[in-house]
Amino acid sequence: MLKKPRCRVLIMRVISGVSTETRVTVMAPIISSTDDVKTSDEQLFRELGARIASTRKARSLTQVQLAERLGIAQQTLAHYEGGRVRLPIGTLLDLAHELKTGVSELIGESSRLPVKPGPASRLQQQVARISQLPRARQKLACDLLDTVLAQA
Repeated sequence: MLKKPRCRVLIMRVISGVSTETRVTVMAPIISSTDDVKTSDEQLFRELGARIASTRKARSLTQVQLAERLGIAQQTLAHYEGGRVRLPIGTLLDLAHELKTGVSELIGESSRLPVKPGPASRLQQQVARISQLPRARQKLACDLLDTVLAQA
């Protein structure tokens, strides 16, 4: 069943000289936006928004900077990151491009190759530990690796 859009009705009583008349003005319809997140999808969009925000922050971008690159308002981006508004697929593609990441990473799909069974290699363990370090320490570790690899 289709819902009829609700409208705001403005009723004014105009008193002029001798008579009183009532004017009814129908304002623009109040349409429940289909972009609003439904209860069943709230968690999905909150998680998507959190991944967008963390990726944006990892790229050292502000909401204002990213919104300008996307051609949207900063408040709209804030709503996407908060999971309050559905993200159009075109915007998701633009976001992935601007954040230099894949759509699959933003939506939470792992693009990693299957891992062989068994314990992680020493190198994998070290990379995992480096990823837990503060940003400045991570940069130092990457610079050291770059130097070693350049000499190889």
